[in-house]
Amino acid sequence: MKLLKYNKIAVLALVSAFSFSCAHEDQPTDSQLDFTQPTKTALDNWIDANYFSPYNINVQYKWNQNTVDNSRFLFPPTVEKVQPALEIVQTIWLKSYATIGGADFVKKIAPREIVLVGGVNLNSVGTRTLGLAEGGQRVTLFETDYINKSNRANVTEFIHTIQHEYIHILNQHKPFDEKSWKAITPAGYTADWYNYDIPESNELGFITSYARSNINEDFAETAAMILIYSKAEYAAFLANIKSATALAALKAKEALVVKYFKDAYDMDFYALRDEAEKNTTSVVNN
Repeated sequence: MKLLKYNKIAVLALVSAFSFSCAHEDQPTDSQLDFTQPTKTALDNWIDANYFSPYNINVQYKWNQNTVDNSRFLFPPTVEKVQPALEIVQTIWLKSYATIGGADFVKKIAPREIVLVGGVNLNSVGTRTLGLAEGGQRVTLFETDYINKSNRANVTEFIHTIQHEYIHILNQHKPFDEKSWKAITPAGYTADWYNYDIPESNELGFITSYARSNINEDFAETAAMILIYSKAEYAAFLANIKSATALAALKAKEALVVKYFKDAYDMDFYALRDEAEKNTTSVVNN
């Protein structure tokens, strides 16, 4: 009995050793995967210092087909255009919110990734998509290659995108008063907003034609447009509205935006507008 018992143990030990040997022999001696970290460029280091480290925002400017619509004719930004674009966003958007909302405001509520695309995102109806916000986590900015920092109109059009998309992110964290908003211009919304000239939409109480697509876009457009206007420009815009009903609607929407920022985030919206104006002037003049 003892001999049989020992023999079984010996056999089991032999089988285990053989299995271990075979398993070891089956493993590849060299990995087929490349774990080498790419060397960071001066631009990468600048992005880390100005976006990733202070705000935990990753910037993607190298081409990744998984982050864009492959049915569109899009291309990555010219490398030389990346930092100027990010400097505009940093100065007008990030610094303005940090100054008025507090240093930690954008650190806590921000897209965690900004994707830059060089070309125009043209839609089948002839409109251009200037930016996209996805789940509050990623913002894509198009037309990076066409930025001209010395042209104020060009700068404000580009920054309009991030201002608009960030309003959506703020709304996802704390919703605005949709019931009150719907009551201001209940009949003006349309899926065919792109068929209407902006002055025509203004006279119906909408700050842009795109604002007519739905109440969420209306809120974001109203807030974003006031933020990219100077105080004088916005006053001139209102002064040109001929319809008293439309003017009252625009002012009512403005009041709801101001109230939202105060109630939801304890932020002075007009102070934010003034800071954005000051920083836009700084970008254009430098």
